[in-house]
Amino acid sequence: MTVWRPAPQIRLKALGLHWRGNRLLAAEVLDDAGRVKGVRPLGGSVEFGETTEAAVIREFQEELGITVETIGPPLFLENIFTHEGSVGHEILAIYDVTFPTDALANETRIEFKEDNGTTCFAEWFALDTLDLPGRPQLYPEGLKAHLRKSR
Repeated sequence: MTVWRPAPQIRLKALGLHWRGNRLLAAEVLDDAGRVKGVRPLGGSVEFGETTEAAVIREFQEELGITVETIGPPLFLENIFTHEGSVGHEILAIYDVTFPTDALANETRIEFKEDNGTTCFAEWFALDTLDLPGRPQLYPEGLKAHLRKSR
């Protein structure tokens, strides 16, 4: 298992929201013991000279091998958080995305690899089951409240 810590600088990231009814596609966030502590929409860092829209499309291509389309403008959130005692700071561009017809239609749990080779898992989570005692948290904090207002 790879131990992850946030970078010690502000990072610009692009995330994509993909829905199946009321279920959001999100990747597992693990603690150092390998337990799922939360989930987060898929996406990643924006590269120098790249738009946030291009970054979210690239990230889905790299992680899932599919070409998504964005729907509308992004939501921007600032995320200052602590993971395993280390502080992280991100500016997030969060897009609604659509998949190509029938892409991953028969999948319920998806295995993919990060750039560093780490194996990750994603699945569709009912929004109402997240952020409850004994259930995974939805990251970034505050995203669930925004999604409840906008859906």
